[in-house]
Amino acid sequence: MMNARVLVADDEAPLRQLVRLYLMKEGFAVVEASTGTEAVSSIRRGDVDVGIVDVMLPEMDGFEVVRRIRQNSTIPIILLTARGEETSRVAGLEVGADDYVVKPFSPPEVVARVRAQLRRAHGFEESRSILHAGGIRLDRIARECHVDGQVVPLTRREFDLLGTFLEHPGRVYRRDQLLEMVWGSPYVSPKTVDVHIAALRRKLGDTISITAFRGVGYRFDS
Repeated sequence: MMNARVLVADDEAPLRQLVRLYLMKEGFAVVEASTGTEAVSSIRRGDVDVGIVDVMLPEMDGFEVVRRIRQNSTIPIILLTARGEETSRVAGLEVGADDYVVKPFSPPEVVARVRAQLRRAHGFEESRSILHAGGIRLDRIARECHVDGQVVPLTRREFDLLGTFLEHPGRVYRRDQLLEMVWGSPYVSPKTVDVHIAALRRKLGDTISITAFRGVGYRFDS
């Protein structure tokens, strides 16, 4: 994780410089952006490994930055927000952000969040690249799900959720465990897990068997 490249996107130069100082002291390379447009361009060029993106960016807000990046990238993105309301936190995570930090924050906390997201991303890379269960074939490198030889389009969260289940068939996962493992944060509403599992059942049909345990969580049966 040393020498990982971190994007700091915020329109406040003093804040960018402060976060940059702490990140560089820990061995990270830092790329800065002051607008949403610059942030998207930096990530699309492949200049960074993780993004720290302020919600209130000029030209394009942080939510829209995440939406655009998620069209073709799965790099970890941490949102910065001055809004403490749960609805704002959930909104950022639902559009595809991996974590959030509420202003004002301590720079060491941001560094810790960056390390956590990089560890999680590296963990996915080291996982088995191809997973099978019945007629399901999940290719983690190509990010493709095949059912009986046919490609079934899945969202990023649906794909990672299915991959988590296929890694350990027969294991019962609590909702908070799935939120931490797939969404990278326990602050998303537990109902989000239910919605995504319903989507997997709808898209994969009889090829998938996920059992719900009332008040506990879910188990995938291969």
